[in-house]
Order: sequence, then C-alpha cells, then structure tokens
Amino acid sequence: MELIRKAGNMGKFYPANPKEIEMMIKAWNEILNKNIEDKNILNLKPRAIVSPHAGYVYSGFTANFAHRLVPNTQPKRVIVIGPSHHVYIRGISAGYFDAYQTPFGLLKGDKDYLKELSQYFNFTFEENAHYLEHSTETQFPFVKHYEPEVKIVELIYGITDYLEVADVMEYILRDPDNAIVISTDLSHFYTQEVANELDNNCVMGLAYKNLEIVQEKCEACGKTGLEAIIKVAKDLYLNTKVLDYRTSGDITGDKKSVVGYMSGVVF
Repeated sequence: MELIRKAGNMGKFYPANPKEIEMMIKAWNEILNKNIEDKNILNLKPRAIVSPHAGYVYSGFTANFAHRLVPNTQPKRVIVIGPSHHVYIRGISAGYFDAYQTPFGLLKGDKDYLKELSQYFNFTFEENAHYLEHSTETQFPFVKHYEPEVKIVELIYGITDYLEVADVMEYILRDPDNAIVISTDLSHFYTQEVANELDNNCVMGLAYKNLEIVQEKCEACGKTGLEAIIKVAKDLYLNTKVLDYRTSGDITGDKKSVVGYMSGVVF
C-alpha cells in the first residue's frame, strides 16, 4: 500500500483549485516578463533556489520567480528542505512517502534516493510533522507545475546545526541530476522600516555569500537552511543571486506589522 503525503495546507496557504494557481502563475510571469530588466536572469541554471513559504497571495510572486528557473537545469529529482513549524524535531526528518498530493495531481516521491542518503545521514521519519508542514508543502505545487514528471524528496529540519544540513546539501549537489529548494521566510511582525533593515542582512548575506552577517544579523524562520546553502555555495565555488525581495506590507498596504520574503538562486 502506497504512503501518500496528504496536502494539509491546500485551500489555506494556496488554492485547492489548480486553475486558480495556473491563473496566478500566468499573471506573475506576465508581470515578470514585462518588468525584468536583465532577461538573461531567466536563463540561469540553478543548482538550488531559495523560496518563501507564506500564502501565495503574499509571497507567491517571489517564490514563482525562483521556481520558474528550475526547469532550466532539467533536474530528475528535486529535494525540498524546510524548517518544522508545528512539531518539535531534533535533527532532520525525511519524508519516506511514495507520493505527494498537490492540486495538480501526485508528485512522485523518491524513496530509493532517500535510502541512499540514509546510508550517510542520520534521518528520522516524524510522519505527523510532514503532514502539517507548510514550509515544504507550499513549494510542491510550483514543482508539479514546472517539472510535472520530476521525483521529489522532502526534508524537514528542527533543532540542528547548520553544518549538518550543509553536509546533506553538499552530498545532494554532487549529483547533477539534483536540484534543491530551500524554504524560508524572513523577519516577522516588525514595521516595514524595521523589517527592511533586518531583511537586508539576509539579502546581502545570500547575494555576497556572507555567512557571518546571516548568522549575526539575519532573522529568518529557515535561517538554518539559508546558512547551510551559503556555506555550500562558498565551498563548491557556486554563484548566488537574489531574485526578489518584498514584504507582506507591499501587498496589503499595511506597513505596521509585516513579514519579509526573499527568493534567490545558487548556480
């Protein structure tokens, strides 16, 4: 009997109707095509992307910008890595699922690759944590839209050192058929002015592979993943580029209490 990772956040963080998501993506891409100054960015071939995980009405444009580039590398496998918000986890929980539910249909899980990873890394399987987790689940519809036949691996981390996550990422990127999605939002519930100042540390950290500024001055719920991919980018001599930054206040107009969102690419 197949084990399916049910979509616990469908109809909440993103529409349950695939046509609604298609309309959103089409609108975001039209805006992007019209306003992007350097069209060459759309031809980048990412080994990894950084993507936010709020509701699509708030962070969907930012997330879509990064996900749109992933097909350029034609990956056979996408590994989605995000923080646990709802269940206490020590270390990294791997999703040993046969498939993942999305509004566009099922994404295939790659349990064989997970078995390979588990030979080198001490994963657990906190099943309930996966069913609740939106940091990873919000990425799945984008993956299914842009790479419908790709296989997926879900990794959720809790209390762990960024070096442990970096070791996993570095191993994953040894295989050119792999692409990584690192899920993170930035600062939460500051004024727009304060959020912009705080988030600039995260943005500059990714843009310039400055691990120290991220560790010391960046506030992000997926900070461990962000630290890890910056270390890996430095170690593997990969380039980084920030694609988009905005806050919920830019969408709602309410600048009194906002959440920051960033997307970026490692190539």
